[in-house]
Parts: sequence; C-alpha cells; structure tokens
Amino acid sequence: MNFKLIKRITLVILLACSMPAAAQFNFKKVIGGASKAVQAVVISDADMAAYVKEYIDWMDSHNKVCDEKSKYTIRLNKLTQGLSDVEGVKLNFKVYYVTDINAFACADGSVRVFSSLMDIMTDDELLGVIGHEIGHVAHKDSKKAFRTALLTSALKDAAASQGGTVAKLTDSQLGDLGEALVNSTYSQSQERNADDYGYDFLKKSGKNPWAMALSFKKLKELQDKAGGEKNSKINQLFSSHPDLVTRIARMEERATKEGIAKPTK
Repeated sequence: MNFKLIKRITLVILLACSMPAAAQFNFKKVIGGASKAVQAVVISDADMAAYVKEYIDWMDSHNKVCDEKSKYTIRLNKLTQGLSDVEGVKLNFKVYYVTDINAFACADGSVRVFSSLMDIMTDDELLGVIGHEIGHVAHKDSKKAFRTALLTSALKDAAASQGGTVAKLTDSQLGDLGEALVNSTYSQSQERNADDYGYDFLKKSGKNPWAMALSFKKLKELQDKAGGEKNSKINQLFSSHPDLVTRIARMEERATKEGIAKPTK
C-alpha cells in the first residue's frame, strides 16, 4: 500500500465507491465555495462514466491489488461467483492488500474490498458488507455521491476556468477527488436502505442475514477499542456514519421478527 496515499484515501464501506466496512461519502469539508461550480457544470452520463473509470483506474494503480493467486482474491472470487451485474451495471471485484478495514463500490460497479476487512470477517459477514456496497450502486447513491465529490473537489477550479466544460483529470485532481470521497457520507436513510439491501442480499444468497448485525458488531468492537481517539481510522470511518448500535439493533430486530435463528458460532 502507498502509505502516503493511505492518509488521503482511507475509505468505505459499505461496505464502497464504495466504500467499510461501509462506503463513506461526506462533502462537508469540500463544498464551501464550490456551489457555484456545481451549478455551472453539466456532466453527461458519458462524462460521468469516463471520470469514474479514470478514478477507479487511478485507485487500482495507487494501491496494491492482490493477484489471481492470492488467497484473498481466491476467497473473494468464490464468494462473488455469479454476481455479474446489478440494475444493468456490470460488477467487477478486486482486493486491495492494505491495513485499513473497509470496502467500497463505485458507480460503474467496481467493488473493492480491503484485505484487512477480510481478515476479521466470516464469509457470510463479508458477503453482507459486499451486499451493502452493491446496494449503494443499485440505489444510485454511488453515482450521486461521486458527481458531488467530483464537482466540489477535482473540478471545482476547472469548472470556473473552463466555462463549465469538463476535461481529463490530473493526478493532483484525482488525489483531491479521493480525499473528498473519503471525507464524505451517505444520508442515514441511504445507509439504512443499503443495510436492508445487504440483509436481503444474504437471504437471496441462501445465507443467514444475522451476518449483517454480526459484521457491525465486529466493527463496533474495533471502535470501542479505539476509545475516544479522534485520529483513529476506525473512529474517522464512522464519525459521520449512522450509529453502529442503532444499525446492529435494526438488523437484529428484523432477523428476530422473521424467526431466523442467530448463528451459534
């Protein structure tokens, strides 16, 4: 992992582009005076697709991607076998060999899972996190978030200087975009919907949906270990995220109401 990049691009997921284990998108730090640029620039679907591809290619080149022989890639491929598309968007999966605990999905269907997340999750828990991230793609959350981050970071100055047109991003602009995505957040309703999508995703896959609550519990344990340390990556990850305790309770309540037994192991 490029450690200089870690400082700028620790993501989310959920479980994202998404992307902990939930993907995180919060534009509070970068919106500022960029609202005029957002209004001035019109980005076509073709432009959006090009920018998303440019961004995910940049991310893949700036992070260590596990090769096909890696135990992580083999495991991920096994878990995602048969997952080809969602709502007409073709899915593709890769593992980043990094110390951060997260996952994210981009609007183009690129799902990236961090190896350290895989280290602490069971297969069902990991699949639930992946389902959560895919939910953001299915609900168009990833596309909306990417557009806002793009216009309030990478294209903020370009929009003003080029009269509302868009152009190929520089390496610096891609870094700014990555930082904007890292510091961003989905709304609580978007996260709840993605949680429910992950829950249903597990059921449709023949897995026990209790795995959603159990995956959140593992993240909560990490958060508790970090205590009140504001600079800890796990606390930064959930600083603008819906309360994990609430999310755990929602998933547990749903599984209980549906009469689904909690796993004993």
